[in-house]
Amino acid sequence: MTWHHFMLLAGAHFLALLSPGPDFFLLLNHTVAHGLRAGLLTALGIACANGVFILAAVAGVSWLQDNPVAYWLVYVAGCSYLLWLGWQFWQAARLQGSGAPVAGLAARQTAFWWRGLLSGLLNPKNALFYLTLFALLAGKDSTVWQRSAAGVWLFVAVLGWDALVCWALARPTSLAWFQRQLPLLHRASALLLWAVAAGMLWVVRGVL
Repeated sequence: MTWHHFMLLAGAHFLALLSPGPDFFLLLNHTVAHGLRAGLLTALGIACANGVFILAAVAGVSWLQDNPVAYWLVYVAGCSYLLWLGWQFWQAARLQGSGAPVAGLAARQTAFWWRGLLSGLLNPKNALFYLTLFALLAGKDSTVWQRSAAGVWLFVAVLGWDALVCWALARPTSLAWFQRQLPLLHRASALLLWAVAAGMLWVVRGVL
């Protein structure tokens, strides 16, 4: 892998990070509703999920690309998770608006990590992104060490960027504004997650 290939790989990956998706809205909700620690745990879960796909890409594993059944199972599971997560946000908005205490997700800190992990793992676009990007840009002539170094960089980039997003959201000024809009934020996130899931299902309506 040449420096040119690495810069293309890192640049394409960073542009993907800048594009908000389900992971971003999960980070946003957890950080604003439960604090910086919750956001960082979510970010770590998302990074670990990305790390699984990065490791598979570094090792040259392409089972998800080569096995249509496995791909569709992950695809449907991902859509189902987004629908469920949207429902959780919608319920949180209802409870927030009524003044009732939101149930004990905050008391179970590992729940934030698990939500982040599942959000990343059940997104088939993550797997295809890393596998395709490595296949196109890393090249067959790259060594295991070169691919490993690139993989470490991508993992650190995901974790660092998501942690930075959490830190920015947790600043007193931005946090105070977001917390005033929390019910609206929950509902907007729920609708966006449902829209993403519906769009994914619509794309494959003729196959499922």
